[in-house]
Amino acid sequence: MSFYNYIHDILESSFDLEEGNKIGESIGGRDISGYRIGHGPKKISLIAGNHADEPVGPLLLKKLVSYLRKIEESHPLLKRYTWYIVPHTNPDGEQHNKKWYSYRDTKTDLAKYLTHVQRELPGEDIEFGFPIDGSIESLRPENTVVYDFWKTANSSFDLHGSLHGMRATYGPWFLIDKNWIDRTLHLREKCTLQTQKLGYHLYDLDRNGEKGFKRIAEGFCTRPDSQEMRKHFRQLGDINTAKQFHASSMESIRSLGGDCLTLVTEMPLFIFPKEARKLSWPDPYLQKWSEQFAQWKLKLSLQQITAEECNQEAIEMGVISMPWRDQMCLQWQLIVAGLESLC
Repeated sequence: MSFYNYIHDILESSFDLEEGNKIGESIGGRDISGYRIGHGPKKISLIAGNHADEPVGPLLLKKLVSYLRKIEESHPLLKRYTWYIVPHTNPDGEQHNKKWYSYRDTKTDLAKYLTHVQRELPGEDIEFGFPIDGSIESLRPENTVVYDFWKTANSSFDLHGSLHGMRATYGPWFLIDKNWIDRTLHLREKCTLQTQKLGYHLYDLDRNGEKGFKRIAEGFCTRPDSQEMRKHFRQLGDINTAKQFHASSMESIRSLGGDCLTLVTEMPLFIFPKEARKLSWPDPYLQKWSEQFAQWKLKLSLQQITAEECNQEAIEMGVISMPWRDQMCLQWQLIVAGLESLC
């Protein structure tokens, strides 16, 4: 049986984890929890919440921890793998964003999201704040906490997943370690089939390598890279922003040795209609929708439109809120396909 089939039991698990398993504190003094589960030879790292306006990844990992802690030690997920899971790396950001969501939600309310969402800027961005011993320091205490948790493994990792999301696209997007492109054809096939089975288009664009994003195939791209991020902003003449980019979690965990497969999920909270177009960058089609969301946000802030009117207008334009369950199914599919790529 495919490990993907465990998703139904995982999604039925609780997201309210017991207190304990504290591995450190946030910059605001809130507890960061980490969980080491299993006794298998393959070491797996999963984190979420690096961007605090992306709650679906943390929800999946909270449920996954609950599930893994209640199954028998003889279960293949525990016999084959040792899991190092940090469900939310950014509890301060989590608290700030709970004005627009609850972990009991099944989808995202557009007006609430646009009114209350908060996201860290470069210089506070946890994803690009990780250290590499001897060359790059941590940006925030949260980065040190997670890095020190990884180091308790006393060895390199086999797979690392950082679960992310996007505000709006016309479909899911998957990012893959450039070192593993030729070894992840099966992974891409599995994720493509599951995306189609759930009724979604794959998000596709070609940024021509900007910030480390290199298109692999429809719906798949290489993950961003801190050196390319710094290069991008230096070319724009923005030296101060370039300096804010430390290592990503993917680069940091690979620095511990081995050939860790690193993966990133990018699930949209909102999906707008897909249009036939040639891939170009910058993409006028994506820019059009970005401006539309910005208009809704401005009108809400100026009270030129009510929340109900905003949500109704979005529906009439074909914008839907992607169910959180579907997002978690595709996040789990990428993880499972990654595990299968290790064999």
